[in-house]
Amino acid sequence: MQSTRIKDLLVTEPLSQEVQLNGWVKTFRSNRFIALNDGSSLGSIQCVVDFENFDEALLKQITTGAALRITGVLVESQGRGQKVEVQVNSIFVHGASDPETYPIQPKKHSMEFLREQAHLRVRTNTFSAVMRLRSSLAFAVHQYFNQNGFYYFHAPIITGSDAEGAGEMFRVTTLDQKRPPLTEDGAIDHSQDFFGKETNLTVSGQLEAESYAMGLGKVYTFGPTFRAENSNTSRHLAEFWMIEPEMAFYDLDANMDLAEDFIKSVLRYILEHCMEDLEFLQKRLLDEEKTKPQAERSEMPLIEKLRFVVDNGFKRVTYTEAIDILRNSKPNKKKKFKYPINEWGADLQSEHERFLVEKHFKCPVILFDYPAKIKAFYMRLNEDGKTVRAMDILFPGIGEIVGGSQREERLDVLKEKMAALDIPEEELWWYLDLRKFGTAVHSGFGLGFERLVLFATGMGNIRDVIPFPRSPQNAEF
Repeated sequence: MQSTRIKDLLVTEPLSQEVQLNGWVKTFRSNRFIALNDGSSLGSIQCVVDFENFDEALLKQITTGAALRITGVLVESQGRGQKVEVQVNSIFVHGASDPETYPIQPKKHSMEFLREQAHLRVRTNTFSAVMRLRSSLAFAVHQYFNQNGFYYFHAPIITGSDAEGAGEMFRVTTLDQKRPPLTEDGAIDHSQDFFGKETNLTVSGQLEAESYAMGLGKVYTFGPTFRAENSNTSRHLAEFWMIEPEMAFYDLDANMDLAEDFIKSVLRYILEHCMEDLEFLQKRLLDEEKTKPQAERSEMPLIEKLRFVVDNGFKRVTYTEAIDILRNSKPNKKKKFKYPINEWGADLQSEHERFLVEKHFKCPVILFDYPAKIKAFYMRLNEDGKTVRAMDILFPGIGEIVGGSQREERLDVLKEKMAALDIPEEELWWYLDLRKFGTAVHSGFGLGFERLVLFATGMGNIRDVIPFPRSPQNAEF
């Protein structure tokens, strides 16, 4: 007999039909009522056992966490809280679970404890809801780009270039760590390494995606990226997933239009297809916020917040305008900011971004035309010689969720910027070639997928929206 997902059984008309289902035991009460869940939805189905028809040794194996196959008859439920239940005819135990040591018991667990049980935490309602939403968001990402004429591009994970220029990269090598080969001046001889040069895990697929956009028109990457940043905050990971579209013949305005439309589209998808999980996470968030001081509580429930983003335009503000707002703000004048804003050219911190979004404009904000000195070399220089055609999208509770720019398409200007930053031309000769052979206006952006999932689920820590988080001093599982 073909097994049926519990999600489908819960909405099936009970006509006393025989069904088969597989799943894990959430609870087993009174040697009679099994709550079985298979991960297809939050809901578990009640399976009613007539214990007189079953061997006692078998019933002792039915404990929380055990994996079962059940066959029985789907009938209208006699109890409250569910429409259907299964009258059990047979039980097969795929795998028993030791009730004394199984860590995911039917009680409230702390997020810290569940991070230590990352291999099992998806069996909780919270994490199953988060991971289903993550999956749906990923599907919506691919669907959006496919429907808008983009080609999916697989950027290399191992690279010899640092796209961000920050130097916070994980080295890739096969050299003997204790006795690496050395050059005559005592430096490590990378010519004897596997790739014949120094290589790292990528921080971004942008530079490679640019080259493909200049042949295919519109491409996007969606894959893992890595930052060796020793930051142990609730917003940073060492391994995370990035969505990076690159578009030929797009200027900054078209880039901002696309980014806004893209974010609204993927959030609209989960509002239309994932309401059960969103409602559960919203209730969880409301319960959690009852324990916080009034000033720290969110102004909007989760679903209302998502709808607000989907239904309203993002406010577009220049960096210069934002600096004036921040400089004259009450928190700045009263020295409440950890990083005071005193002059134009300051690199905005999360506290500044969140003030603009949550307190001043009270909506998502797109900041653009940043000082060239605080942005990457590949961003197009404006005519004023001071600012670049960069843009960041700021979200409530998150801060920066998107960073992008119009790329510098002029060969002479790009060379000058690389020289000023001591970036050797021979390292990026192929990137410069794009400006030699059919250069054109082009733009792109990067969106950290986990930050999007964080916003969409209302979770408080980015380590709780990726299956197995990688962060400083943590590479378990």
